[in-house]
Amino acid sequence: MLAHAGAADESLSVAMILAAAWIGWIGWQRLKGTGFPRLPRGGAYALFGVGVVLVIGAAWLPRALFPPTAPPPAAGGTRIPSTATLRFSEPREGDVVGGDQLEVVLDLRGGTVVPGTSTTLAPDEGHLHLRVDGELVSMTYGKVQIVDMRPYGPGRHTIEAEFVAADHLPFDPPVEAAVEVVEG
Repeated sequence: MLAHAGAADESLSVAMILAAAWIGWIGWQRLKGTGFPRLPRGGAYALFGVGVVLVIGAAWLPRALFPPTAPPPAAGGTRIPSTATLRFSEPREGDVVGGDQLEVVLDLRGGTVVPGTSTTLAPDEGHLHLRVDGELVSMTYGKVQIVDMRPYGPGRHTIEAEFVAADHLPFDPPVEAAVEVVEG
């Protein structure tokens, strides 16, 4: 929902969440009896409902109003190649892991993680995407991530990392690494 590009969809999401917090605060103050005495009690409950609707709407409405657009492809219709390589420092292939959280440490060489999204692409600048069993769990600026493993349960899991261009789309060829771990 809240990425880091600062685009119209993100701005609308933030505005909707802030509005939900403000409306909820008004309702809470009325129910506690510390403010807004002219607001009927039922109105306070209604404000809570409006706040919930705003929070839920912030997850999908901005994307519906401002769908993401792909940047134009590089000359020749293909993506640029990267100078980077990527591998896992932790965990290692076949590691048995336990607990609710897994620390993932990536080794990125020949590339730099940049904080902003851009359509001006460079072969050595981009972002890191992290997936567990094919599900995107992180778009990060750092090479160290803590992954919540509770949704995945015991068994074998594939952790994938990808260094993508500054527009969040893959390089050509993709810069990827993967390990399989056993959640015990």
